[in-house]
Amino acid sequence: MNTPSKNHIGRKISRIRELKDMKQEALAAALGTNQQAISMMENSDTIDEDKLKEVAKALGVSVEAIRNFSEENVINYFNTFNETVTNSNFGHSNTCNFNPLDKLIEAYDENKKLYERLLEAEKRKK
Repeated sequence: MNTPSKNHIGRKISRIRELKDMKQEALAAALGTNQQAISMMENSDTIDEDKLKEVAKALGVSVEAIRNFSEENVINYFNTFNETVTNSNFGHSNTCNFNPLDKLIEAYDENKKLYERLLEAEKRKK
């Protein structure tokens, strides 16, 4: 039985895409390709360096984030976050070290850009 490579770049891209709640079609539109090409890429053990840079940009992460991605790191990150919240002093109000409104606007801008790319892709199909 074949055991999957721990450094399977396609699988890492797939998991990051899923964690970002992005469909293959949306990633395909962002890259100017089709869903089948994304599926093939996500099943590939390796990927061309230039293509990896494009994918990283489309996913909003660094190339290093893709290369170093692991389920274990994600679980550890959330466990650390949970422990920090659990161990915090609840006598004081929790403070954000970012402005939630800025994050909302940032997400809106990203969604708007994605929507525009999808519209452009649909126009090119016609």
